Amino acid sequence: MPYSYEIVRGKTKPRIVSWFTWMLLTAIACAASFSDHQYPAGVLTLCATISVLLVVILGFKHGDRKFERLDIICQTGALIGLALWATFDSPALAIIATITIDLIGCIPTIAHSWQKPYEETSVTYAMSSVAGGLAFLATQEWKITAVAYPIYLFLINMLLAFVILSSPNKKLQGEPAQLKEL
Repeated sequence: MPYSYEIVRGKTKPRIVSWFTWMLLTAIACAASFSDHQYPAGVLTLCATISVLLVVILGFKHGDRKFERLDIICQTGALIGLALWATFDSPALAIIATITIDLIGCIPTIAHSWQKPYEETSVTYAMSSVAGGLAFLATQEWKITAVAYPIYLFLINMLLAFVILSSPNKKLQGEPAQLKEL
């Protein structure tokens, strides 16, 4: 919710290309987790799918909709990964493919978070990291469908929060042209 609130306020400008990819992937991870009866991971990814969908909807109006060369590379990698995943009939392989594609789709947001950390909301990533950690702790089986996505969400969201908080650009506000005028 903090991320959505900051989007509406105009402070946060999500990279739609990453968030759209994440929406599709969390839905896939959700289906794979529930199909393998891994309910903590399934509930985590269901909640993630709903919250990411809200960011996508809000982001189309208020977000960063640019589609640059890095986005094309990442989306191509994600589509190749989805095509490979479609050939497998295994929840575990679906989770591995989803994590790989998710990581590729995350690259534009990592770059955006480093370049314009003032357009991101670090608390959202920190909270998502905690959610991944809690889902992992709630796991009752040591199966890939139970632990892989919660661990991944814990680590990637921790990384994103760290990138936002440690960026040398965190004190900048606005585009470079606007900064020159100051």
